[in-house]
Amino acid sequence: MPTYFCPQDGTRADTTALTWCCPVCRGPWDLDFEPSAALSPNSLRTRVNSLWRYEEVLPLDSPATTLGEGRTPLVPLTQTVSAKLDFLMPTLSFKDRGAVVLAELARRLSPERVVADSSGNAGTSVAAYCARASLPCTVYVPEGTSPKKTEQIRAHGARLEIVPGDREATALTARAAADAPGTFYASHVFNPYFLHGTKTYVYELWEDLGGRLPDAIAVPVGNGTLLLGAALATAELHAMGLIEERPALIAVQAEAVSPLAAAFRAGAAELLDEPAGPLSPTLAEGIAIPRPPRARAILAAVRESGGTFLTVSEEQIRAAQLDLAARGFYVETTGVACWAAVGGWTDRDVVVPLCGAGLKTGLAN
Repeated sequence: MPTYFCPQDGTRADTTALTWCCPVCRGPWDLDFEPSAALSPNSLRTRVNSLWRYEEVLPLDSPATTLGEGRTPLVPLTQTVSAKLDFLMPTLSFKDRGAVVLAELARRLSPERVVADSSGNAGTSVAAYCARASLPCTVYVPEGTSPKKTEQIRAHGARLEIVPGDREATALTARAAADAPGTFYASHVFNPYFLHGTKTYVYELWEDLGGRLPDAIAVPVGNGTLLLGAALATAELHAMGLIEERPALIAVQAEAVSPLAAAFRAGAAELLDEPAGPLSPTLAEGIAIPRPPRARAILAAVRESGGTFLTVSEEQIRAAQLDLAARGFYVETTGVACWAAVGGWTDRDVVVPLCGAGLKTGLAN
């Protein structure tokens, strides 16, 4: 049975408990988990066509909660840049990879309620999978969240709480609600089961590329859930002897909100001091996170992979969305950030995620 542990102070907790964070430092949990066996490429041919096919490397087995998530197409955009179409997931974003694992864990724990907070996509995913698992769900979102996303949350039957203020204020409100007895906090940031769902993104790349990975994997980074999932997967694949070298992780942020990029460039292991004054608005709302709780782990993962941080301007985001649309892909503004950053690369193979459908936000103004 996996257990939660705190990477800061070593505190542990049973995963059957509803303790959503370390009770000592209030930081996010990691998961003490190792794959039950090495994957065999030959065995995958006859398995279910969803992310649950990678059963040896997932912390839950025999799921009852699924919408057929995973196994999204990988298509070339240029000679060296390919895109993984995660906007084709059931709720139209990559967050389904982690949300399905959280919902399955919650179903087994039978809480009185599930709460989540989100800038939109994680909330819609949790709402959908809680509906599938017949779990009561409340989703907290900041004011100004895309009406299309709030409409989707309501459509799945979740209770929607719109919080005055920014993403940080929303997270604090949800965490206060999560402390109530009988509550499962379906946090894509604090609960490490979510990361073990997002790591299937890289397992699919490995399978679709015939047992190898590209030279680099670019991901948009706010709270870092896709990047940390990718780091987990590359470490596991390397430990199992299924890849010889781990790819570089290329983390992409919007220039307007780029605390991790600033810390990386300063050589810091943690975030730098709080920025003075209000943050600038950005079209990449899904990664506009000024104080990501897993900042230390994100910075370490990028450095250990030999990767780097890149930032993109608002004009680059607008141009990238239109460019992808001209190629046939209608992607939301957060989801085009990686294409904006590395679309012109020619010196090495790189994969970018197209993580959310354009219907969720519309075209950038």
